[in-house]
Amino acid sequence: MFLKPYFKKENQSVSVTPIQASNFAKGIAQDFNPIHSVGAKRFCVPGDLLFSLVLGQYGLSQKMAFNFTGMVGAGVELQFPDEVTDKFEIRDDKDKLYLDVERHGEVSRCETQLESFIRSYVSFSGHNFTHVLVPMMQQHQMMINPKRPLVIYESMSFDLTTLDFDQVSLSLVEQELKIDGKRGDVTLKFELHSDGALVGTGLKTLVMSGLRPYDAEQAKAMVADYESYRTDFEQA
Repeated sequence: MFLKPYFKKENQSVSVTPIQASNFAKGIAQDFNPIHSVGAKRFCVPGDLLFSLVLGQYGLSQKMAFNFTGMVGAGVELQFPDEVTDKFEIRDDKDKLYLDVERHGEVSRCETQLESFIRSYVSFSGHNFTHVLVPMMQQHQMMINPKRPLVIYESMSFDLTTLDFDQVSLSLVEQELKIDGKRGDVTLKFELHSDGALVGTGLKTLVMSGLRPYDAEQAKAMVADYESYRTDFEQA
């Protein structure tokens, strides 16, 4: 499967090096958050890669929900259970919980379908910062700390009406930001289409912390920094 270069597996133990995480974030998800870069002080494996590895291991179910409870750092040995039920967890070798998963309905292991679904979702997810979050910050006149931008991937879920498709595309249909003091709860609703037909809907939630009054110049500089990471990657 196309995910093979982005993780290492021994028995049921799965690990991701900073290089693998960075290559997935930038090359597959187009996510240039520096927290996924090699050498980052607060390095973590992209939640989208963890989500993708679960699909690669256990298949695509018609209805799935993922709740992220911790950030996977360098050197973490994740334990992927041999067999799972409709509810299961991803923990490390020290029993720390990182992900709750719930699934229902039929299961597909078609590699073409899985790759299309993963690529469509993580590409959408990777573009959230500049295309969705920054405009929402401007609209609400609140922003994250530009010196320590922290946006936490909280959860995602989807409900497919059918698994009878090979290729799928994803589009954002609704977005909402609720602010409570220095915390911002973001909800993104999306639709999944195949050959022009609606085949499913989904929901992603994020948490923005350390909110402060919006400053246009600081926001512009923050976006410029983010885009510079993209340029550096494309020119490398």
